[in-house]
Amino acid sequence: MKKYDAIFLGAGQAAPFLAARMAAMGAKVALIERKYLGGTCVNAGCMPTKTLVACAKTAEVARRASEFGVSSGINVSVDMNVVADRAEAVTLHARGGLASWLNSLQTVDIVYGHARFIGEKTVSVDSECYCAPQIFINVGARPYIPDVPGLATVPHLTSSSIIALRELPRHLIVLGGSYIGLEFAQMYRRFGAEVTIIERGPRVASREDLDISAAIADILRQDQIELLLQCDVTSIGKLDDDILVHTNKTTIRGSHLLVAVGRKPNTDDLGLERAGIDLDRHGYIVVNEHLQTSVDGVYALGDCNGRGAFTHTSYNDFEIVAANLLDGDDRKVSDRIVGYALYIDPPLGRVGLSEQQALKAGYRLKISRRPMSKVGRAIEKGEVLGFMKLIADAETDRILGAAILGTGGDEAIHSILTAMNLQAATSELKWAVPIHPTVSELVPTLIGDLAYQEYA
Repeated sequence: MKKYDAIFLGAGQAAPFLAARMAAMGAKVALIERKYLGGTCVNAGCMPTKTLVACAKTAEVARRASEFGVSSGINVSVDMNVVADRAEAVTLHARGGLASWLNSLQTVDIVYGHARFIGEKTVSVDSECYCAPQIFINVGARPYIPDVPGLATVPHLTSSSIIALRELPRHLIVLGGSYIGLEFAQMYRRFGAEVTIIERGPRVASREDLDISAAIADILRQDQIELLLQCDVTSIGKLDDDILVHTNKTTIRGSHLLVAVGRKPNTDDLGLERAGIDLDRHGYIVVNEHLQTSVDGVYALGDCNGRGAFTHTSYNDFEIVAANLLDGDDRKVSDRIVGYALYIDPPLGRVGLSEQQALKAGYRLKISRRPMSKVGRAIEKGEVLGFMKLIADAETDRILGAAILGTGGDEAIHSILTAMNLQAATSELKWAVPIHPTVSELVPTLIGDLAYQEYA
């Protein structure tokens, strides 16, 4: 039995930083990772996928070069080997940097292998046992594969495996019209593939308000992406070298299939029941406001706790636990205001409540909208798709949420996110003097245009 002050299961975007904090305070720490350091973000998420998005954007800009008076005199083509090499290089650089840093910490032991609980505060890895008074679970999530007749018999891609694809699909079929599916659909369309999205619901990005979902659909259709909505997949098969996706409405024939219908937590093979750690009906580890599980001294951080599905919320989980355990603070998950982005082009930046969420919560609303076609920065860049939307509480004058679907939206949204964290009233922000020409400069204009909304 190897004894430690703390054990970390998984090395995503929370565990390494908390392990380093504890090690700096003299704790002896074991960091156990079954595969790669860095978790989803580094290895199969943010970093490699946004590298691919940048490649796709470059291809689109090259195709539009003549609009800006630039002529290269050649046809635009994409070398998928170079694209895959760039994504791999970004991942390896980040993973290597993390490994180098962790290996330099004298009281941190990195253990590679699959950890399973054999008791409340004890885990085993390859027949070796490890115990500690505190255990932190940061095992992340993986793509969910639905039980569709025939799917297991045909080759298919996930958001993880498609990153390493070194050939251009002739026709990529995407199952799922949510964030991951939309990003890959657009990037592969811009690489040169024909793309069809099959979504069982009535709209893409169904978490968003109707107006935002509709605008996203328009952007995708302008890229000549086919959207098949309200289509239930009944079975999947093969015809020669192609894949056939049969739905309740039609049959789609393609060369490649991407399954992007959601993710599931990596909690089903950890032996959590032996430790008495409770799960919800979806397999997420149940945690309280301080991220502690049903077992005292055991915490769950990141995607596996169901309290956030982003790299930044996982990192914030580290900040919450570190503040409470190491700094004597009292921070809670419910204190954070969550923002996120959809990295299609133009991107969507979102923070706080949507209009529908605010209505459901019982707020009386003031709302402001402005099309990107009236934003100087967007006009100058020739990127005028999308719009900006601000939602405020009519009673308190506080911002409840915002969406910026347009060029720079993923960056501009931070001005509103910061204001919300500071609990600034819209009347205070209205007189800010932002930099011109930017997308963010429209925030005071949006505030000035806020109007009461009447709902039937």
